[in-house]
Amino acid sequence: MKVVRTDRELECPGIDAGLRARGVELVTLPDGIPEADLIDAVADADLLLMCYTPITARVIEAAPKLKGIVKYGVGIDAIDIPAAMQRGIPVVNVPEYAEETVAEGAFALMIALAKRLPAITAAVSRDGWIWPEQRWLGRDISGATLGLVGCGKIGRSMARMAGQGFRARVLGFDPGVDAPAMHTAGIEKAHDLQAMLRASDFVSIHCVLNDNMRGLIGKAELACLRPSAVIVNVSRGALIDETALVEAIVAGRIGGAGLDVYSVEPLARSGHPMSALFDRDDVILFPHLTFFTQEAMRRLEDDTLARCFEILDGRPVTVRSFDPRLRAQTAGVSFG
Repeated sequence: MKVVRTDRELECPGIDAGLRARGVELVTLPDGIPEADLIDAVADADLLLMCYTPITARVIEAAPKLKGIVKYGVGIDAIDIPAAMQRGIPVVNVPEYAEETVAEGAFALMIALAKRLPAITAAVSRDGWIWPEQRWLGRDISGATLGLVGCGKIGRSMARMAGQGFRARVLGFDPGVDAPAMHTAGIEKAHDLQAMLRASDFVSIHCVLNDNMRGLIGKAELACLRPSAVIVNVSRGALIDETALVEAIVAGRIGGAGLDVYSVEPLARSGHPMSALFDRDDVILFPHLTFFTQEAMRRLEDDTLARCFEILDGRPVTVRSFDPRLRAQTAGVSFG
């Protein structure tokens, strides 16, 4: 059997070794591979693993032997799932491996900006020492208000860290989660997004990207934020109107941003919509790596191999995600 794994820049030695131990032919492909080259590679493939590379209808149609598509990660926006369903090819992701990990990453971005770590460490690296002048004043999380946009598992973990861990007030906007469930997680339910943003010292985004959510935090929402407010996004870049965000930060209308995700990846120091945010001490640009810890990668590799082996053995593949796009599948899947 032949297995193709795209995005080999994301090193997954456990996945590669596990597949080769099964005796399959493993072909790894780079990020950004042209569609035509990917089509050539999958022409005789039994299994396709992807992380970032778009898996289009043309790619799926060009793979007559394909038995399954495994996203070794969470987001499935880059896969043409209707095209796969039309062929009866199951699609599965690994949704649970980094929930706590990503929440820790979001909290790290938030507290680093609150304590002015980028600004202070850059100044010390440059000058050797600084004195406690007003421009270096940080802020406490304790007593501050954190507004969560999205209160799923990652958002609730973020709420626990900020609320129970640091005694912050936590507000949450999520039409899909009721007030009692939020209360159990230590979150006060906000029914109006803009009102929550006006009340927040820090805002952290933890929701899925779909057509209804694209640009959720736009110019009007950013205008609701206090001049000192910090916004953190570890979910999907397109949830924010990035042009409006850059304008707000450069103009000093908000206090800063900690970003791990972008509508166009990878980043670039020039020619990118976010290029103006490089080298600012009120912004942290993280390269989509809040998920990347030893523990999370072990879970990712183990779960990915389990899904691959189910497909290669001809068994139904276990779908643990509650994403309706995956739950709509009827061929070659079981739901866990």
